[in-house]
Amino acid sequence: MSNDRHVPVMLQRCLDMLAPALQRPGAVVVDCTLGLGGHSEALLERFPEARLVALDRDKEALRLSGERLAPYGERATLVHAVYDELPEVLDRLGIPEVDGVLFDLGVSSMQLDEADRGFAYAQDAPLDMRMDQTTGISAAEVLNTYAPGELVRILRAYGEEKQAKRIVSAIVRERDKEPFSNSARLVELIRDALPQAAKRTGGNPAKRTFQALRIEVNRELDSVEKAIPAAVKALAVGGRVVVLSYQSLEDRIVKGVFAAGAATTAPPGLPVVPEKYQPRLKLLTRGAELPTEEEVAENRRAAPARLRGVERIRKDVR
Repeated sequence: MSNDRHVPVMLQRCLDMLAPALQRPGAVVVDCTLGLGGHSEALLERFPEARLVALDRDKEALRLSGERLAPYGERATLVHAVYDELPEVLDRLGIPEVDGVLFDLGVSSMQLDEADRGFAYAQDAPLDMRMDQTTGISAAEVLNTYAPGELVRILRAYGEEKQAKRIVSAIVRERDKEPFSNSARLVELIRDALPQAAKRTGGNPAKRTFQALRIEVNRELDSVEKAIPAAVKALAVGGRVVVLSYQSLEDRIVKGVFAAGAATTAPPGLPVVPEKYQPRLKLLTRGAELPTEEEVAENRRAAPARLRGVERIRKDVR
């Protein structure tokens, strides 16, 4: 187990940003990405009057976090759900609105560290990559069954992989001989398929392909596109949403939703902007905030993190 698996990214900054919304008794905060419970534990600890609802699609993560958060008893409600199911979860629990929502969109360090889950390209493992292993198709099935054009699209869109065509033609050639089942074979194939110049930039050459497969298998961007607006909608006035993302595709979605909510929707040229056109949100960050150099030195997984936050300043006009 690597030592940094228990270090939640930008923890202090997340807590400080949520603090104004969570001081009052009975405040409800949702941790949409529970993982090993690091952020959740810190929220319960720092805001003793608050109630926590925490979601994760990974049953093993829920089990481990359940043990960690047991001392907080009734204050913590853990739910097996994907974060885009937030409206249904709140509905089931009879919670009409919430005061804070936190998303940490990185793959949980537990999943990266558990060899048999197939997320990591550094060690050989079955090509699974499902965060919820009870449902959906594995990365191996994607590799073995998707049409070549579809694989190229995924690698380009989700991995921002410039060499997608080269990699996919190698995959198709190899899968015809023998279907893919393990990560080492895929890593080797990518290494062989790439031109020398492409191998010299940006870490492990398999990184972008693995990211693309993970996003496809878990439908991550679809979930983010649904979940961020749903979280904003669930906020009480004065409530806050804070999001940590780790790749430009996710960050772009978050930025778009926040910017739209913070803009006026009035037709140009109105001398006074009526209430119904006023912004619903106030941005809490100028652009995305980045982790400090000290934090990255302590926890390498913080390096790509981008933090954005908003506060709800008005109700939606019906």
